[in-house]
Amino acid sequence: MSDFGRKDFTEQMGDKLKPDSQKTTTEKIGDSMSSTYDRAAAAVVPDSQKSTSQKMGDSMRGSSDNAEENGKGVVQSVTDSISNAAQSAKEAITGRK
Repeated sequence: MSDFGRKDFTEQMGDKLKPDSQKTTTEKIGDSMSSTYDRAAAAVVPDSQKSTSQKMGDSMRGSSDNAEENGKGVVQSVTDSISNAAQSAKEAITGRK
């Protein structure tokens, strides 16, 4: 179980398992925004204030994020996520890439 205000672990897993090609633009934007928030929360909340399950979840996701991001820092990852969300919103509004 995740801590209050954090994205539930089963929801995170579902987001990863569903291919982007099967997601609506709204789902992609929502996933990007909630993931960005959750990553930021994981980075700024000290482990001493997290539940054991949240620490484990953050640790597991952190390993996954590090592998996916090839060593990008948290700030760059957040910046990229916001940029991707903005691009998805622009594409949804204009109807083109």
